[in-house]
Amino acid sequence: MLYSLAALAMAGLLGRNILESFEISVPVLALTGGLILFLVALRTVLEQSLPRARLRQESISSGTDLALSPLAFPIIVTPYGIAAVIVFAALAQDDTAAKLAVASIVLIILFLDWLAMLFVDAILKWTGTALQVFIVVLGVTQIALGLQIITHSLSMIGVFVERTH
Repeated sequence: MLYSLAALAMAGLLGRNILESFEISVPVLALTGGLILFLVALRTVLEQSLPRARLRQESISSGTDLALSPLAFPIIVTPYGIAAVIVFAALAQDDTAAKLAVASIVLIILFLDWLAMLFVDAILKWTGTALQVFIVVLGVTQIALGLQIITHSLSMIGVFVERTH
């Protein structure tokens, strides 16, 4: 969890600095985040229908290597999670309250991840198939959210005028 926290902090600071250096606008970054969210969620939903492949055994020299990869990145700290942290860090700019809110949300999410890992056996025992259905429902919701972010970003860039209901 500490590796994950360090990776997210580094991504937020580095990403914000890169945005400023290359003058990447927030709408373009949001478009990028929407694409990542859409593609990852689409892959998750489509993988539900594929047969489960056996996990291959890899020789990992130590527990630290395992904690860094594949656990801390990309399982706990996902590419779209990094994109979200960079977007929110860029939006916070010099607002201390906004920075604290982003940091608090990241800490809460990491704490919930840690709790889920501690109680994974009980969670899987009691939820079973319902959890798989929930994963698909959340995946479809993430696909829709990704598309919403994409269309909103394109309208902010000026590609088209977004209609509201």
